[in-house]
Amino acid sequence: MNMKVNLAGVELDNPVMTASGTFGSGEEYSEFVDLNRLGAVVTKGVANIPWAGNPTPRIAETYGGMINAIGLQNPGMDVFIERDIPFLKQFDTKIIVNVCGKTAEDYIEVVERLSHEPVDMLEINISCPNVKEGGIAFGQDPKAVEAITREVKKYARQPVIMKLSPNVTDITVMAKAAEAGGADVLSMINTLTGMKIDVNRRTFALANKTGGLSGPAVKPVAVRMVYQAACAVKIPIIGMGGIMTAEDALEFILAGAAAVCVGTANFVNPCATMEVIQGIEDYMIKHQVDDIYKLIGAVR
Repeated sequence: MNMKVNLAGVELDNPVMTASGTFGSGEEYSEFVDLNRLGAVVTKGVANIPWAGNPTPRIAETYGGMINAIGLQNPGMDVFIERDIPFLKQFDTKIIVNVCGKTAEDYIEVVERLSHEPVDMLEINISCPNVKEGGIAFGQDPKAVEAITREVKKYARQPVIMKLSPNVTDITVMAKAAEAGGADVLSMINTLTGMKIDVNRRTFALANKTGGLSGPAVKPVAVRMVYQAACAVKIPIIGMGGIMTAEDALEFILAGAAAVCVGTANFVNPCATMEVIQGIEDYMIKHQVDDIYKLIGAVR
């Protein structure tokens, strides 16, 4: 039985990986999760310099998920290169680095630096606010999506994954723009913009007022967007958004995702990724599917 998937020339032992920002760089989860069994570890966002993130409170539970406004807090690429890459290299798994920035130059600085490091792929988080465009996210303007993809591709030695924002009118326009810019792979979806109000305190639950909604509540939207994008582009897609179980992951795969990321589920069940891998395996055995590629995009 084959569970291996190929993403732009990078072969994963299975299609299950972690979603950026929900797993750190794996160290805190390593007592619950056999990192060798993961298809890949996707790291928390890495910027060219340390980011402090947003003021607290910045996480709130909500119906069917959670809202966060962490603000991509991270220690910067120097610490990441010195501390996190050596830790992950101990394991037989692929390393995908999530890259964030506020200008094209920020992204390029990180991408250039990582080109000499032993990481397998780069995931470019274009839900970051583009400070030169008044704070609109790169991922909400198709021209900006194509331009930032093209710029990053000039400097990247590893295959480039563009992580798309769902906070757009038509996801296929963004998917095609990233493909036109030279993206090797797409990942989707990032969080949906949401808000929670504390009725007792009569104020916003998050200091930032709005935040990113993730968890089971977003899954039907995510599956729909993955399906639409898979019909619109020829490059592979990594699907995510509310995956809690193997059944959830299989929905994304059948809709056209070549791989999946488990995110918010890690917070409530640290073993979620292992259960999803095992569940996909069990499904393939039960339904006598000998190759995962027979499931990818099978529902059209």
